[in-house]
Amino acid sequence: MALVVVAKLAALTALLPSLSSAAGSKSYNGLAQTPQMGWNDWNAFGCDVDQELLLDTAQLLVDYGLRNLGYNYVVLDDCWANMERSDNGSLVANATKFPDGMRYVSDQLHSMGLMFGMYSSAGYYTCAQYHYLKYDNCYNAGQSGTSLITYNRYKTMSDALNQTGRPMLYGMCEWGTDYPWNWAQTMANSWRMSGDIYDSFNRPDDRCPCTSYDCPLPGYHCSVMNIINKMPPIANKGQPGAWNDMDSLEVGNGGMTDDEYKAHFSIWAILKSPMIIGTDITKMDAATLSIYSNAAVLAVSQDPMGIPAFRVWTRPGPVDEYNQGEISLWSGELSGGDYVVAMLNAANASMTMNATLDEIFIDSSTTGGGSASPMSESWDVYDLWANRMNDVTANSILNGNATYNGTVMGSVVDNMNSTARYNSTTMSYGEGVKMNSTALLGLKISSVAPMGILQAEVPRHGVALYRLRKAAGGLMQKRDEL
Repeated sequence: MALVVVAKLAALTALLPSLSSAAGSKSYNGLAQTPQMGWNDWNAFGCDVDQELLLDTAQLLVDYGLRNLGYNYVVLDDCWANMERSDNGSLVANATKFPDGMRYVSDQLHSMGLMFGMYSSAGYYTCAQYHYLKYDNCYNAGQSGTSLITYNRYKTMSDALNQTGRPMLYGMCEWGTDYPWNWAQTMANSWRMSGDIYDSFNRPDDRCPCTSYDCPLPGYHCSVMNIINKMPPIANKGQPGAWNDMDSLEVGNGGMTDDEYKAHFSIWAILKSPMIIGTDITKMDAATLSIYSNAAVLAVSQDPMGIPAFRVWTRPGPVDEYNQGEISLWSGELSGGDYVVAMLNAANASMTMNATLDEIFIDSSTTGGGSASPMSESWDVYDLWANRMNDVTANSILNGNATYNGTVMGSVVDNMNSTARYNSTTMSYGEGVKMNSTALLGLKISSVAPMGILQAEVPRHGVALYRLRKAAGGLMQKRDEL
């Protein structure tokens, strides 16, 4: 029976460092209190993976400062194991691809301050048709179709992992067919909510047939906008310790423009999807590094409140050759009374977009409450892309000769004064925002008066992304009666 081997898979978690559960955690195992961050090989390499690729990539995560930004999981996807198991039924690494074995790879990653993740499938084969069981949902032999069937199948792995005594982040890849956002919070840290992403902003593909979250055939080759438009009804199902996974990031793989990649990265962050790099880091260019390194956007992703943004409205816009074109407004609550606002332009032209405070704070205007209405206050507006790392700095990092305060990049970063770099290993994103870190707040560009309007020129297939913070003394005064 395929499910019997789950317990044997749990032995793999002995390769991982011990992790303590967070006190009072909402997470079922104390992990992923904010969406997990890291790198996965599948989008860029598929089955073409080996020991050298993993370790070279891991070293660059350190050298480029990405580990210090929070990208600390190195996830080995499919095609690492032999088709045949050992005599005792254990999975066996491919000795050609991994000549020194998984213990060696694990030890090397841990010595770099990184954590090791591995792949398998909750079915009879992985997607590469190897016979082992873990995260994915390939070849499930019909063991799906109801939430209970799928829950029980994935719960077996969850229980096996927990029995090791070493908490391990558990990412389900069920593709959303049996509505995991309704039940996975008690036994997993994240769940895929759609078919596989591909490197396109909005091109429809018949292999990804659904445009709604209610999808019996998730497929693959799902565009960024296809996935985004499945999220609004289920975004609020994400919570600290348990997240909707919109799939790995395609930034840097070459199929989208810079504006499209910025929009992709931004919406994944505000919806609290795991932020998993899916490109070849060994060939990363300056523009790609500067997107992945945007600490102001990552601070929204990693906000300790853990509330996904919601779509306020969507409207039609000029369409492209695929008959696709829309604009939308997104709003979300952040810690400390801040808000995030995204104006997403998926139309086929640059657009002037407007958002009233009444729209941004629509929940307050429709539910009321005893405190002062946020629409009656002034708000400072911080552009979260204005301090994006420039190409000169990014190229210096890529070439290994960037310095801060006279020290080699990756050693010391001035968290309070640097505009484009941040080290979350020395100060969490939440603490940095409380301390008004420049790199996390973005650049203050304007203020919105009480009952006012936020306006932005948003490029075609681009995004305007802002942090709103209450302005000092900005409460609208009531007129004295005569």
